[in-house]
Amino acid sequence: MAHFTRTESFSFVTQQLFLDLGTPPPATFDNFIVGANREAMQTLADLPAELAAGTARDRGIYLWGEAGSGRTHLMEALSHDVGAARYLQPRSPLAAFTFDESASVYCVDDCDNLSPNQQIAAFNLFNECRARPHCAFVAAGSQPPVDMPLREDLRTRLGWGLVFHLTGLDDDGKKQALQNAARERGLQLAADVPAYLLTHFQRDMSSLMALLDRLDRFSMEQKRAVTLPLLRQMLSHTDAPPADGKSA
Repeated sequence: MAHFTRTESFSFVTQQLFLDLGTPPPATFDNFIVGANREAMQTLADLPAELAAGTARDRGIYLWGEAGSGRTHLMEALSHDVGAARYLQPRSPLAAFTFDESASVYCVDDCDNLSPNQQIAAFNLFNECRARPHCAFVAAGSQPPVDMPLREDLRTRLGWGLVFHLTGLDDDGKKQALQNAARERGLQLAADVPAYLLTHFQRDMSSLMALLDRLDRFSMEQKRAVTLPLLRQMLSHTDAPPADGKSA
């Protein structure tokens, strides 16, 4: 058994506290920045009630868009809203793709990267859901169904229902998303921080949110407000991917 000195134990607990406090808030429909994707968001937000009432007309839905367009956020938000939902992705074990009568929604994310066996299992899940009026199959990927590198039968099924093309946020939307995400973490970003992030680093939302998480933890460790000088100090100690070859 490992033994820690009092100082080591305090340091470990303090670091763990920082990590716990810096955990990103769950993805919900309320904290999704809609942009041009209102129809897709509203369709998914309405789905749980429609399934419960047996009035859902479209129980096969596919979302596609570039990285950072919000597809994973919407899938996680739907899983969060539905008590009996199963969120699946390429990292999920094959056994998780087994149909369960107690699950009313299956969310299959990042379909482009499913293994051959997972593709077969996803195809079977689609058919099981289609046969039940209170079950829905929602999938997401980076390409439209016709271009997906998948089995023909699964690719065809993904295009049977509603297909939404998600578009990324413009700069104002990204700034708002960063400010909202910071607020949910208990942070107050200085007004010039979001603009600096957009002009100096990778602009997709996944990269920006990852950078915000690092900034969140660093600000707590330093016990300082999130300002441009603090951001520059953090970046002087770490590497962040620049945008278009720009330096920080």
